Amino acid sequence: MSQHEYDMVIIGSGPAGEGAAMNAAKHGKRVAMVEAYDGVGGACTHKGTIPSKALRHSVKQIIEFNTNPMFRDVGEPRWFSFPRVLKHAEQVIAKQVKLRTEFYSRNRVDVFFGEAKFLDNNRIEIQDQARGDKILASNHFVIATGSSPYRPNDVDFKHARIYDSDTILNLSHTPRNLIIYGAGVIGCEYASIFAGLGVKVDLVTSHNELLSFLDDEIVDALSYHLRDNGVMLRLNEEYENISADERFAYLELKSGKHLKADAILWCNGRTGNTQNLGLENVNLTADGRGRIEVNNQYQTGVENIYAAGDVIGWPSLASAAYDQGCSSSNAILDNGESYFVSDVANGIYTIPEISSIGATEQELTANKIPYEVGRALFKNTARAQIAGETVGMLKLLFHVETDALLGIHCFGDRAAEIIHIGQAVMKQEGEANTIRYFVNTTFNYPTMAEAYRVAALDGLNRLV
Repeated sequence: MSQHEYDMVIIGSGPAGEGAAMNAAKHGKRVAMVEAYDGVGGACTHKGTIPSKALRHSVKQIIEFNTNPMFRDVGEPRWFSFPRVLKHAEQVIAKQVKLRTEFYSRNRVDVFFGEAKFLDNNRIEIQDQARGDKILASNHFVIATGSSPYRPNDVDFKHARIYDSDTILNLSHTPRNLIIYGAGVIGCEYASIFAGLGVKVDLVTSHNELLSFLDDEIVDALSYHLRDNGVMLRLNEEYENISADERFAYLELKSGKHLKADAILWCNGRTGNTQNLGLENVNLTADGRGRIEVNNQYQTGVENIYAAGDVIGWPSLASAAYDQGCSSSNAILDNGESYFVSDVANGIYTIPEISSIGATEQELTANKIPYEVGRALFKNTARAQIAGETVGMLKLLFHVETDALLGIHCFGDRAAEIIHIGQAVMKQEGEANTIRYFVNTTFNYPTMAEAYRVAALDGLNRLV
């Protein structure tokens, strides 16, 4: 079996692995990337972020066509099947794989396809039946294997009517009704997607509200719009049994309720991809959900092995994972540029989408921090009226004494883009980080960015 020597070996080519590999390569290191899929990009490209967001974009276009009176001159409302919409997502995946393959080629990073397993602290074996097994040796490793849907043993995921967020991308028909169990980010996003295709959706969660880490007002708005689009929210419900036959899928709840649908989509948690990684051979142990513990340099309990991305848990965002990967390789390079990723803006691609950064109202209240609120409703902004995207708002939370920005919460079209204007201001120090920046700055008109000025004026007018 052939053995290859490298300065650094990264396991997993998702955002975290890519960030680590590109950073190390640009610092002149000989780098190897190991990927279990047949193409680079990891689950982010093949199963998660890219396909689900491409699906959402197509569904949003369908909704706009079917609801905008201007298009009625073109023809009657149209119905699109899930497989047909999925074809657009597949095209985007292919483009992303091609783009990222070029990254590795251009930066002289060797890519190996197959399953990686640690033999000891300095060697991994790549198990590849098609191309032959190989051994890679290195003084430094970065585990960036990502995560997969959590699958409890009492649910038969082999049944044709029971799906998780990976296998749903193989759905070959459009169900008339769908049960989604789990109302986290992924569950809420897919509820929006299927509801937009006219599917009757039951969204079931064991919690008493959706996405409790968000600001309460945003959660209320999301709940309202999901219901308005025909989604049945079933809160405080736990599953007793999930089963299926040739015609239907069934969900029995501990409350005694029995639900029936064409299919069930399980979206209740994820687990780190560490099961077959050979961690026992390097004296590493993952927790019950397959996650690896790291320090603030992304170093594991083994000195020369680091980990980044979804495999370490929070915040499980592609954007943060890339930065974590870069930071982990910087720690290995010992160049003084490593830092622990925090204060991440989240982007939730429901319809309408959500993005936020900083504290929520409930957190500020609990911590007895005096704050005030400034709002800009999209329905009152010219750009939103022109675009026909009048649902949503921008909400700014700021300190009543210092005017410092404490939290930014956005609900509506392009929220994940809009948030970064406020994020840039929040990252400034001293007087630069205040709500008055938006009052003293001229914004293009008409733009969605103008909502910051409107919200700032609204907030300052509330001060006594």
